[in-house]
Amino acid sequence: MFIKNAWYVAARPEEVMEKPLGRQICGEKMVFYRGKENKVYAVEDFCPHRGAPLSLGFVEDGNLVCGYHGLVMGCDGKTVAMPGQRVRGFPCNKSYSVVEKFGFIWVWPGDQSLASEDQLPELEWADNPEWAYGGGLFHINCDYRLMIDNLMDLTHETYVHSASIGQKEIDEAAPTTRVDGDHVITERHMENIYAPPFWQMALRGNNLADDVPVDRWQICHFFAPSNVHIEVGVAHAGKGGYQADPEHKVSSIVVDFITPETETSHWYFWGMARHFQPDNVELTGQIREGQGKIFSEDLDMLEQQQQNLLRYPDRKLLMLNIDAGGVQARKVIDRLISQEQVNEIAGKDHIPSVTLG
Repeated sequence: MFIKNAWYVAARPEEVMEKPLGRQICGEKMVFYRGKENKVYAVEDFCPHRGAPLSLGFVEDGNLVCGYHGLVMGCDGKTVAMPGQRVRGFPCNKSYSVVEKFGFIWVWPGDQSLASEDQLPELEWADNPEWAYGGGLFHINCDYRLMIDNLMDLTHETYVHSASIGQKEIDEAAPTTRVDGDHVITERHMENIYAPPFWQMALRGNNLADDVPVDRWQICHFFAPSNVHIEVGVAHAGKGGYQADPEHKVSSIVVDFITPETETSHWYFWGMARHFQPDNVELTGQIREGQGKIFSEDLDMLEQQQQNLLRYPDRKLLMLNIDAGGVQARKVIDRLISQEQVNEIAGKDHIPSVTLG
């Protein structure tokens, strides 16, 4: 089950250019394309004529043309034309609310009447010249909630990412978790340690010494429906840690937009927003490459974890103190899904009855 009345990152703008893009989100097959004035639209990826995927078609005069028999679909899901046929009475496709903002294409899988741009997340780093951003996209064959678990408990870094961001001091610093409405925060602070290789590279990129003790922080934020943003960084020890002045630290936000595809797969839009040396294009590329390698290490672990869970569906998993962030995030997801189901039933109950005859 998924939260439907929420914004999800559906694609990066460069994925939707001249050709349509087919993508499954929250169990629904959608096709994204650019119509008139370069605006992005989305409708069901299903031709009402013979069921062909509309994503295999093309765009003409701002409309989506089926690549099988030429049916022309409008941005509102209504059939506009078809060669040699009258289209009056053709069934409508479902259409979706779409917004292109912050360098992403967002889609609202649920009730369009509830969709508002005001409900998009606040991203302090987006469209801000004081920040630099670089990222990528993975398709991962596991439940999207397993990725949320992974990002809300960074203890795994010591073992999965031992050559880049992992270090034994992570195990030794107990995390704390708190909940503020639909927002879950898990944080860990480490003092007077040496930076692991990835952060040594970042220190050098900001013209700071990389061979002296540092204070390190990890502050994980879960936001519904399935976004995790992690404040990370290191500062030269004794300069204030997280609160240190910019000249003594390197700080970033690990950006994770986790978009469910099916019950056992998701789209993972990952990146890092950097609040130092924003104009350094070479550094942005180095960080993107390093981060891509780090996240690819998670991929195999998560996919094999999913297979184990499918193989042993009745085995109960342990819930430890380090799991608190993921546990609380799942509680938020479950609560919001339940609320949607209640609201949907209530809406059906209030539909006025009509007596025929």
